[in-house]
Amino acid sequence: MSSTATAPMVSFREVSKVFETSSGPVTAVDAVTLDIATGEVFGVIGYSGAGKSTLVRLINALEPASSGAVLVDGTEITGLGEARLRGVRAGIGMIFQQFNLLSSRTVSGNVAYPLEVAGWPRARRAERVAELLEFVGLTDKARQYPSQLSGGQKQRVGIARALATNPKILLADESTSALDPETTQDVLNLLRRVNTELGVTIVVITHEMDVVKYACDRVAVMERGKVVEYGEVYQVFSAPKHPATRRFVSTSLRDRPSPAALERLRRRHPGRIVTVGVREDGGSATELTRALRDHPIDGTVVYGGITEIAERPYGSLTLELDGDDAEIAAFIADLSRSTTVLDLGTAADPKADPDAVGPRASAVGDDPDVGPPDDGDDGGDRARAEGAREALLLGQGGFGAAIAAVFGRRKSW
Repeated sequence: MSSTATAPMVSFREVSKVFETSSGPVTAVDAVTLDIATGEVFGVIGYSGAGKSTLVRLINALEPASSGAVLVDGTEITGLGEARLRGVRAGIGMIFQQFNLLSSRTVSGNVAYPLEVAGWPRARRAERVAELLEFVGLTDKARQYPSQLSGGQKQRVGIARALATNPKILLADESTSALDPETTQDVLNLLRRVNTELGVTIVVITHEMDVVKYACDRVAVMERGKVVEYGEVYQVFSAPKHPATRRFVSTSLRDRPSPAALERLRRRHPGRIVTVGVREDGGSATELTRALRDHPIDGTVVYGGITEIAERPYGSLTLELDGDDAEIAAFIADLSRSTTVLDLGTAADPKADPDAVGPRASAVGDDPDVGPPDDGDDGGDRARAEGAREALLLGQGGFGAAIAAVFGRRKSW
């Protein structure tokens, strides 16, 4: 992945999208300004109804912006006619959650489809299809049909198809949400190869923080149509400022006790409960050890978790501290100079965790789907809580509409 490129591949300038509904106007994207650099993997994360799928459809103008400017590879696409938009869209590939493969075509036939529409000669099509199937590891599946493939294999076909015409941008809208964790990892590894080996700029739309922290260079967090945080993945998630970002971090990492878990800890551990942050430089653990040695108190780890965000460690450890109140206060003050320390009190004097996972904010207008009925912003905290992923509506016309938007419509093939 590359995060050093400076020229933006996609730029949003005060972009809004308003849908007219029977109950009145709904703002799905609200005055968004951000840049997506050439050659990076950029994540857009948000709960159901945040507007993230509408945002990605503004990039290929499948949804026109209501106001503001959208620039793609230096071209402002806001207000362009269909003929000129098709030229822009030809440089943008898209993969979907539900794969959208043509069941009557083989794997090769699905990958060849956009090339046929674009009018590539047969020999050149065959060469390109073979090249793509080798890249995604499906050469031996070329003559099989979608019904004979696993979910991960179907998504690989979708990625190969999206890359068929050598796009500069790949839009991945919830592309791993229908897959199991192991297959998700395989697909994310493939997307990283697409980025590093082919230089394709990738925009990942997801409600899963695990996807962003593994695959993306930078991220925008959306809520109620607005970008509420925006920057490098590690910086955004290691020091979250907005409540929506903090909920994502807490729900994904589960390194800090929930209110219910904290109550159980207090019943079992009568001492002072504190949570200590662990950060990328590795100094947090060293400082914790030093502080416990320098102060006459006992510390026992009772909860915690450490993971990687953008290949750098992040997490926290929750300890029970036993000792004199003044010594514990001195320990907390000492350690707070080098890392974050949250005092959660004792059973007799409990203190709340302000970042504890709670109910998510409601969507705009209390409707879980911001935008048209098939906006695609599905799968919020219900999916995570239940360990299942909800099906994603594929958008207006799905793959067929995307192909028609790029190449125009033909009466027959």
